[in-house]
Amino acid sequence: MTIPGLMQDNELMISALIRYAAEYHGHMEIVTRTVEGPMHRYTYADAEKRAKQLSKALINQFCIQQGDRIGTLAWTTYRHFELFYGVSGMGAVLHTTNPRLFNDQISYIINHAEDRVLFLDLDFVPLVEKILPELKSIEKFVILTDRAHMPQTSLPDAICYEELLAAETSEYDWPVFDERAASSLCYTSGTTGNPKGVLYSHRSTIIHALSAAQNSAYALSVYDSIMPIAPMYHANAWGLPYVAAMLGAKLVLPGPKMDGENIQDIIESEGVTFSCAVPTVFSMLFQYLEESGKKIDSLKRTMIGGSAVPKAMTEKFLNTYGVTVLQLWGMTETSPLGVVASSTPQTDALPPKERAEVRDKQGRVQFGLEIKVLDEEGKAIPRDGVAFGDLWVRGPWVTASYFRSEGGEILDKDGWFPTGDVVTIDQYGYIKITDRAKDVIKSGGEWISSIDIENLAVAHPKVMQAGVVGIYHPKWEERPILVIKPAPDQTLTEEEVLDFLKGKIAKWWMPDAVFIVDELPLTATGKIKKTALRDQYKDCLSS
Repeated sequence: MTIPGLMQDNELMISALIRYAAEYHGHMEIVTRTVEGPMHRYTYADAEKRAKQLSKALINQFCIQQGDRIGTLAWTTYRHFELFYGVSGMGAVLHTTNPRLFNDQISYIINHAEDRVLFLDLDFVPLVEKILPELKSIEKFVILTDRAHMPQTSLPDAICYEELLAAETSEYDWPVFDERAASSLCYTSGTTGNPKGVLYSHRSTIIHALSAAQNSAYALSVYDSIMPIAPMYHANAWGLPYVAAMLGAKLVLPGPKMDGENIQDIIESEGVTFSCAVPTVFSMLFQYLEESGKKIDSLKRTMIGGSAVPKAMTEKFLNTYGVTVLQLWGMTETSPLGVVASSTPQTDALPPKERAEVRDKQGRVQFGLEIKVLDEEGKAIPRDGVAFGDLWVRGPWVTASYFRSEGGEILDKDGWFPTGDVVTIDQYGYIKITDRAKDVIKSGGEWISSIDIENLAVAHPKVMQAGVVGIYHPKWEERPILVIKPAPDQTLTEEEVLDFLKGKIAKWWMPDAVFIVDELPLTATGKIKKTALRDQYKDCLSS
């Protein structure tokens, strides 16, 4: 028979993060490149005061109640940061909307969430004006700017954010309620079908932040200057707005300008030591660094996720710029932390080549998350780094269902979530994503990893991006084709690419065709849109 412990049972509240940062690290800076242009600086103490003003404005001026959804269409800025705390802190639900989705998807998820208020940056006023007739639930529009920059707009009774806050004082006590209450809502990118909503709780967000801050994960501290290039509308900027406040670390927010020149400038001017983004962003940074000859000397570590990191990118970061790359695998459904390629004494002791091979995998599981990898028969695969199977996860920051049960039951009988990724797992516990279940290529009864071919292709000095998909073949069922975007001012031929791949992959893995294009189709989160490639090239091997 168990007996209850005699410990205090305090609720885990998101507001506690900003309250702690304001009280114990109140002087630490939050720096933003604003949408209006100039840099903005203030402290955690300032941010908490304004988040409290926002909470009061939602209650007093908009009659927002706990559980109501508040939408955002906003970049990574200090005002968006205030929404992270002011909305969730008073018990409403922050719905960060991805502005890079198609217009019909944006209107769909705003309506599906039944957002009552929409906060939007200046850049997105034309977009919202265009979809205004489709928005059924929005009662108020708040433009995230000051009076001097308020635009002329057809949005009904549009409100200036700074005036909204100015009408309230910061005298406000953060409420305490059930930690399992919903805190924020983020929809999947919806590459197939409608986007689905993942509804985070205060409890899941705090536990996720605690896990992410561990040395085995992000390994951050108050000494870091943290810049999430991954936008705040994409899985909560990978949890960094919460982790930074928890640690009291300097937070650098890049705003709307995420090109190579502006990213380099803000890294150096603000002494950024840690950053995170998808590979396409860092490809643009490399291009600018090579053209300009400028440096990123303050940057010590970067985390890359969203898609597999090309080995050439990892090596260039380390060998050219002295930056250690941590790969991360995760999903909107995992808040997003899943596995991180941090080292262990065991892997550090390996010979250099084997150590590098482990480093180039997606990583090892963090405490709090469980994984299992099953073959086609539902049996656990051996941990040999060769056998592969479907990845399943469960844990306190993994979704149990989609908002409003969109998509039906998603967990198995034991509470495991199917990620849709195909992986290997080695003897050290590191997983490697070999493909999405829908992207793995089956040719003549054998499996081909599209990711492995892509990573080898982008190692070619003339290649900027590469996408591999399986196309119907009358004899082999499917065969791989390779679609390439060359690096700037470079020309490539199919023969050059195939010659580069020879000896690096098995002969039967060699693409049946190589296409050189000006642009590759990308999803709203910067990944190559495989569905578009398959559709565009579906008949290229049928003759």
